[in-house]
Amino acid sequence: MNRQSKFGTSWIGAALLTVGLMLPAVASAQTETIDATARGTSTQMGAIRNIKIVITQFSTPEDKQALVEAFQKGQNQGLVNALEKMKPVGQIQMPGTVGYGLAYVSETKTATGRTIRFVTNRKIAFGEAARGTQSQAYDLTAGEINIDDQNKKNSKGVLFPATQLIVNSEGNLQWELRKNPWNLTNIIDWKKNKEQ
Repeated sequence: MNRQSKFGTSWIGAALLTVGLMLPAVASAQTETIDATARGTSTQMGAIRNIKIVITQFSTPEDKQALVEAFQKGQNQGLVNALEKMKPVGQIQMPGTVGYGLAYVSETKTATGRTIRFVTNRKIAFGEAARGTQSQAYDLTAGEINIDDQNKKNSKGVLFPATQLIVNSEGNLQWELRKNPWNLTNIIDWKKNKEQ
């Protein structure tokens, strides 16, 4: 069953389409690693995975504008095509896999720390492609991590493992998910730990 994310409308506009709501991404040559525990929700309740996000640099305002224009021209498929052409700025890794590149990663300062958002093309499994399943339409992986520098226990996030960006019946952008979002907890920002 397809589920529409309530998170999508609130952050995708800030992440990709509303220039005035997001501070410009700052390029950084320094590698940053964030570890988190991903916990399944709803039908995936009880499933737990460890994930690692390695950021080699943050995407530029020009990268963001390219994604905005790509979506305006070709909606979800336009976004997928643009992400495919981008040089990876990081990687998302899960146990038992080599992981895959992140095409877009942004950083926004907040009152208590910062928010990191990412989106990339999802690797379509061989079985999906061979059987021509509908899941192939959910060809993006996206997520958001809110890092609280004042109280690490308040750091949290969400992962959309298989999703697509759509325009809903009200004309607003939102994520439509293949299954359910995963909550991100136990977040460790190794860069911040080294600085302290």
